Amino acid sequence: MNSFSLKNSTLHAENVALNQIATEFGTPCYVYSKAALTQAFERFSAGFAGTNHLVCFAVKANPSLAILNLFAKLGAGFDIVSGGELARVLAAGGDPKKIVFSGVGKTAIEMQAALNAGIFCFNVESASELSRLNKVAGEMGKVAPVSLRVNPNVDAKTHPYISTGLKNSKFGVAYEDALNVYAQAAAMPNIAIHGVDCHIGSQITELSPFLDAFDRVLLLVDALEQQGIHIQHIDAGGGIGICYNDETPPEFTAYAAAMRTKLGNRNVKLVFEPGRALVGNAGVLLTKVEYLKPTTSKNFAIVDAAMNDLMRPALYDAYHNIQPVQPRKDGHAAVYEIVGPVCESGDFLGHDRTLTLEEGDLLAIMSAGAYGMSMSSNYNTRPRAAEVMVDGGDSHLIRKREEIADLFALEKCLPQT
Repeated sequence: MNSFSLKNSTLHAENVALNQIATEFGTPCYVYSKAALTQAFERFSAGFAGTNHLVCFAVKANPSLAILNLFAKLGAGFDIVSGGELARVLAAGGDPKKIVFSGVGKTAIEMQAALNAGIFCFNVESASELSRLNKVAGEMGKVAPVSLRVNPNVDAKTHPYISTGLKNSKFGVAYEDALNVYAQAAAMPNIAIHGVDCHIGSQITELSPFLDAFDRVLLLVDALEQQGIHIQHIDAGGGIGICYNDETPPEFTAYAAAMRTKLGNRNVKLVFEPGRALVGNAGVLLTKVEYLKPTTSKNFAIVDAAMNDLMRPALYDAYHNIQPVQPRKDGHAAVYEIVGPVCESGDFLGHDRTLTLEEGDLLAIMSAGAYGMSMSSNYNTRPRAAEVMVDGGDSHLIRKREEIADLFALEKCLPQT
């Protein structure tokens, strides 16, 4: 099902016209489809039906309370990387017993909060972190459930900024050191070994890197078993890509079937951390053309969204399809640079897009449900966008647009002298 489609010559989110949303809530505005979110989660989970598994949504992809609450109601767990994300998940009704805590820099305060909440597992990323967690748990009279995030040195074949499984990455424990660090963990009084974790990157569009990494993890699990360390779960991470342009990422069913086959008859729980795969194509960024600016070398369409609203094009040179909300049947098509008002030459949302435009037209920047709002900022003192969730024929404001006064409400000038 495509939750964003043309109906009566107007682009809709489910049964709500996007121009209607722009009129009611203004632009720029993120718009999400509840149906698309639900379908993505259910399709991913269905692939593992009959297998002991837990699907933990990667909160960093989109931390909206409404989205977290929807996934919690669908039975999801959550992959978090900060104390703030822990608080968000709990505020959204997430079950702490379904939370895995990843990240290389967990503070003692974050560890304490997670232990008090009673999370499912800490994905420990270094021997130093393991020692600190043991100390913090001991001071609290608790035992911390852990898996070791193992770096399998597998090339995810994705953008280097989001490739996390190579030996030069800051993430995880080197594969060749894993047995030794597990032995250290087994000797610690306030650590309970529960699992093995592996995450090799994001926006992966081939199946082979996942399977290569999983093979290495399974070898480690078997070696640990021989040393008397029983692994209760394997966290295979996330990273399945989506189609932004012409990519062909693996289908959820093919991914699930391959993973289940490799697992064999091992008696372990499978944990997954999909993020982009669940939310990426469930959202768009709605923006308005403010000015058309032809020059001798390029035509610019200056819109009211910018790199502070959607960082991915400027940060990764990422491609997002851009569609007119109401395509024009007449007029002159031209090739445009779609740019924002931020004072940076890198403030672009799309290069070389052939469109028929007039000032005031609405554009939908597609596949913006992941790492859009979550990476947005207030650069140039720009309020962050509103967020709207569409459910059938109804649209709900799930985050109001920031006011300019909100942006400096916590600041103070120096005292008068």
